[in-house]
Amino acid sequence: MAYKISDACIECGSCADECPVGAISHGDGKYVIDPAKCIECGSCASVCPVGAPDME
Repeated sequence: MAYKISDACIECGSCADECPVGAISHGDGKYVIDPAKCIECGSCASVCPVGAPDME
């Protein structure tokens, strides 16, 4: 199960900077995670100030 970013995202970009495989990009009003690239490492969740990334 890949991580998914909820609507709680404040678009700070900390998750994208932390992702070791480049699976996170800026979407429409929030960042999004490409499930095909996500390796489920949890790095994004560990740096998010609002807890937006979560397992699907």
